[in-house]
Amino acid sequence: MFDRAFISNAIARSSENALDRRRFMRAAAITGVGVGVGGAVAAGTANAAPFPPGAGSSMPEPAGQISDGAILNFALNLEYLEAEFYQRAVNGVGLPGNLLGGKGRPGGVTGGRKVNFTSPAVRAYAKEIAADELDHVAFLRKALGGAAVARPAIDLDASFTAAAKAAGLISGNQKFDVFANENNFLLGAFIFEDVGVTAYKGAAPLVQNKTYLAAAAGILAVEAYHAGIVRSSLYNKGLIKEANAISDARDSLDGGSDLDQGITLGGAANLVPTDRNAIAFSRTPGQVLNIVYLNPKKVSAGGFYPAGVNGSLRTSG
Repeated sequence: MFDRAFISNAIARSSENALDRRRFMRAAAITGVGVGVGGAVAAGTANAAPFPPGAGSSMPEPAGQISDGAILNFALNLEYLEAEFYQRAVNGVGLPGNLLGGKGRPGGVTGGRKVNFTSPAVRAYAKEIAADELDHVAFLRKALGGAAVARPAIDLDASFTAAAKAAGLISGNQKFDVFANENNFLLGAFIFEDVGVTAYKGAAPLVQNKTYLAAAAGILAVEAYHAGIVRSSLYNKGLIKEANAISDARDSLDGGSDLDQGITLGGAANLVPTDRNAIAFSRTPGQVLNIVYLNPKKVSAGGFYPAGVNGSLRTSG
């Protein structure tokens, strides 16, 4: 049994906005001090791990603080993109129907097909990463419960051509088919994986619930492993110029700071991008959206998300 303050705070942390919180409160039928934890879970608040000790503090959140639900939904949007990319490249099909619905405007996926992998190592990497990204989507949806956003419209076709043009890999009316071969596939994966690492790193200080923070840290670690695999594969294949061009393009989108790093620096291998303290760098949600929207301006849609992401964090920086 948990007291009313604990349940109220747990609901507030795991919902997207005030309306969600009111719905969850009604659904949990919180009419007194003694409420079972099963009631909160049944209400769809957080089907993830139990909330940690101290989560029920009665202190109000600072004005303007981003809710944990909003942060997790922002991450879910990114995981939808990665999962659809890898699932189509490895299996030729996208996410199953039971992992698509939710709040906001649902959308379909344009583009994507099975890649003809020619090296066993890259095929194995892609298969494992595809399974990880599928699990990330399932985990975040379960943690969010009824507050989870639907998969937004995703473009895996024209967006890659636009990204390749921004990086100078193609020009004019040329098309960049990311699913044409494993080299193109790795370059496409490089766009996502590095951004995913910096997104989770940037979001970590914003997460209030320690259980969710631990989960986000775990996903960050996995995304960092993925990024390391992709960067090493590109380096081993000699795709250094192309990867560094993509890094420069990302840097041109996320603001005036020189954050991004290619897979070489000063002619030496740079497979682990860090600051001078060997710490991975961060991006704000706005900077991440600048990259996936393929637009350095303040916009709410474009690039890989032609109708924008779902949830409250949807405008780029």
